[in-house]
Amino acid sequence: MFAFIKFIHSLSKICGIISTILIGSAVLVTTQMVVVRYFFKMNTVWQTEYVIFSLAAATFIGAPYVLLKKGHVNVDLIPYYLSEKGKNILAVIAAILSLIFLVFLFYSSLQLFSHSWAKNIKTPTIWALPMWKVYIFLPLGMGILILQYLADIFSVIYKFETQEKK
Repeated sequence: MFAFIKFIHSLSKICGIISTILIGSAVLVTTQMVVVRYFFKMNTVWQTEYVIFSLAAATFIGAPYVLLKKGHVNVDLIPYYLSEKGKNILAVIAAILSLIFLVFLFYSSLQLFSHSWAKNIKTPTIWALPMWKVYIFLPLGMGILILQYLADIFSVIYKFETQEKK
């Protein structure tokens, strides 16, 4: 079980790196777009779509890393008054409720991806980017996020501590 938890934590860290690269590339492309439009008075073709899609992908792919680092916003009012056992029970319940939502989201995003793949749907622009290349990041991110929630649940149940949490 500990090998599974460590593997998922490593996978979530890789997701964080990929998300960072996507955000960095969006910043570079935005800068390039401004330079091309302002200084050279040229039109841009693919840059706006790339920035939008890369930031969306960074959000979905980065979600497991945010969960790993506990970087999401939460309210600790109830856990503050609970014992360690109560905190653990509350954490497992919250993770299970999140998992239920994520399973539905994962399934729906897989349908969206497969529909765009089968119908070869493209963006209605000159770039004509196949939408499956955009939609693939939602089931990937949600699938890894599901695994990260499972690793969190197992960490609570088996009392597995990582260096990040110490």
